[in-house]
Amino acid sequence: MAKINANKRILLLEGIHPGAKTRLEAAGFIVETEKGGFEGEALASRAKGFHGIGIRSKTKITSDVLEKLPDLEIIGCFCIGTDQVALEQANKMGVPVFNAPYSNTRSVAELVMAEMVALSRRLADRTMQMHKGVWQKSATGANEIRGKTLGIVGYGHIGTQVSVLAEAFGLQVIYYDIVKKLPIGNARPCDTLHELLGRADFVTLHVPDTQLTRNMIGEPELRAIKKGAYLLNASRGLVVDIPALAAVLKSHHVAGAALDVFPVEPASNDGRFTSEVQELENVILTPHIGGSTEEAQEAIGQEVSESIERYFKTGATTGAVNFPRIDVAEPREYPRVVNIHRNVPGVLGAINSIVSEHGANIVAQHLSTDPAIGYLIMDLGLSDKSALTAVADKIRALKTSIRTYVH
Repeated sequence: MAKINANKRILLLEGIHPGAKTRLEAAGFIVETEKGGFEGEALASRAKGFHGIGIRSKTKITSDVLEKLPDLEIIGCFCIGTDQVALEQANKMGVPVFNAPYSNTRSVAELVMAEMVALSRRLADRTMQMHKGVWQKSATGANEIRGKTLGIVGYGHIGTQVSVLAEAFGLQVIYYDIVKKLPIGNARPCDTLHELLGRADFVTLHVPDTQLTRNMIGEPELRAIKKGAYLLNASRGLVVDIPALAAVLKSHHVAGAALDVFPVEPASNDGRFTSEVQELENVILTPHIGGSTEEAQEAIGQEVSESIERYFKTGATTGAVNFPRIDVAEPREYPRVVNIHRNVPGVLGAINSIVSEHGANIVAQHLSTDPAIGYLIMDLGLSDKSALTAVADKIRALKTSIRTYVH
């Protein structure tokens, strides 16, 4: 049986680690790469005719772009977040979206720990002074982080990793999450966000970009932070009200901040960055590099390219963020038909009738659904290639069908 990925074309944007291209080409895909990203019409034009597209955090795949890419079968987000993709529209079009929720966890956690030490010792200020020829040796305002309290907002993969590292540094750890989470080590949960803000010497944010989290750290929350504490944000730029943060930094209610993400970020390294906090003391600003280590980018490249390969090879959707999930092994003796359809009554009966009409035996059948679509994988005991084509064509012709493939 011919490999399903023999003629599949994959476009990788935004300088995705070359290991991803190497892996996909070894699996038989035709791969093209771009160092930068595209927007709107330019993105739709560049991605036209490709069956898969890989992006990082800058490229926005909107509903309008998706509608102009009828050949697109899969999207790989080579990062943690997927809010840059119109997930609901991709779901309705039968396009699964995969990401890498774990691969850069350690890199972000290590940056957070480094920034806590740097803020507590005012290292950014001292370094800038030294570059200007100013020698200011003083212990005033410089402290160890050992024995202090770290408050983690969002106790997910990164939050828990930070928790583990923080305990090794001798910090007490408290956390707040809207979902009940099992504490790691000696960490203790807080009942409310304001309780955490009032107790923590360091507050670090690790939440996704949702309607609930946008501006969740506004003026009231910043005023609720323990006086002299520090704020770190390596999650999403819209989580913190930056003008309000600038005000509490100027008043010294908050002693310092470390920001890796911003409400508006340059589209490329050629862009100009501006912020209300960039001239303030004891503020560490980094250009969205929390997960930008060679180790993390290589791991992300391998993780997402593996998901792409498995989907085209087996139909497996384990790890997809917008799709019914099915985990299946590679088809061996029998051909495999994959069907994505609208989730309405009677679809499975209609498909099984088509299979029965052609005298095929269903060796294995897997169905998973969400409110909008159903995802069906069938291994058929049907050796006649023309009969297999006829079955697939009739299933594809059903009014309920969105996409149908033969593996």
